[in-house]
Amino acid sequence: MSVLVVDDLRTSLQINGGEYHAVREISFSIEEGETLAVVGESGCGKSMLAMSIMRLLPSVASITAGRILLDSLPIEAVSETGMERVRGAKIGMVFQEPMTALNPVLTVGEQISEPLRDHLGLSRREARKAAIGLMEKVRIPSAASRYSSYPHEFSGGMRQRVVIALAIACHPRLLIADEPTTALDVTVQRQILDLLDVLRTEGKMGMLLITHNLGIVAGHADRVAVMYGGDLVESATVTDLFRNPAHPYSRALLASLPRVDRDLSELASIPGRVPTLVNMPDGCRFMDRCPHAMEKCNSMPPPADVGDANLHMVRCWLYVQGGEHAA
Repeated sequence: MSVLVVDDLRTSLQINGGEYHAVREISFSIEEGETLAVVGESGCGKSMLAMSIMRLLPSVASITAGRILLDSLPIEAVSETGMERVRGAKIGMVFQEPMTALNPVLTVGEQISEPLRDHLGLSRREARKAAIGLMEKVRIPSAASRYSSYPHEFSGGMRQRVVIALAIACHPRLLIADEPTTALDVTVQRQILDLLDVLRTEGKMGMLLITHNLGIVAGHADRVAVMYGGDLVESATVTDLFRNPAHPYSRALLASLPRVDRDLSELASIPGRVPTLVNMPDGCRFMDRCPHAMEKCNSMPPPADVGDANLHMVRCWLYVQGGEHAA
């Protein structure tokens, strides 16, 4: 059962009188209990995609085409008042920096209790009890005594656990985790990701995991979608993508990973940088950095092509044409 279906989504920004597509014709789905990882460099449109699903776009941005279905509810057509009932209740979000996600002048217990009262109609006493239960669920030690603590009194890892408790408080159908371990050390990262896996399985949620870390993808995702310049350039199961990357950008990302079986002097890098939104090519947005770019890449965006029964999708003229570099 699909928790989330994104169909041909386009999100545009109005900049100096011009319209620029920050997210361009994105399509994917997330099943119940499944984790889809979205990967790519900074500036590739990952967070803009998440903000589009949450309908938390800046004033200059808007969804200009496509559909977002959450359990068949068309998110793009819901009023702002209606979205206030959806956020927190049906969609939970774990942000990458908990200190900016939490209110510094409210206790963590108050912040976890608020959606329980607003969305589930619990009394203050009931919400307090449920909030302490959630703090225990995300493995915050001495939860009852920490209920009245403030965010600054927690470590980074414990603050992220508070954010997770807040995100799952109302048993959402979809959990969006936007770089949830960026500021944490490796040991705490593993704990947080393992916790998210357990909560996703227990709650039968779909999870959209946004990251630039392919190591996290390998250990914690079922499928992966690679974004570049606002385009979804490749999607596949994690196993298939790591074994048979088709798009030149996916291959470059995997080649840049440090490996224990490879000398560090062989570590590859991707030349150039992601183009700015106002300087995006009309065709394939990776063409200026691609070693296989052709004339067609400059003028025509490549179509999506599904190459096998596992729905391994890639947007690349080399792949569509069946050239020597195709998967």
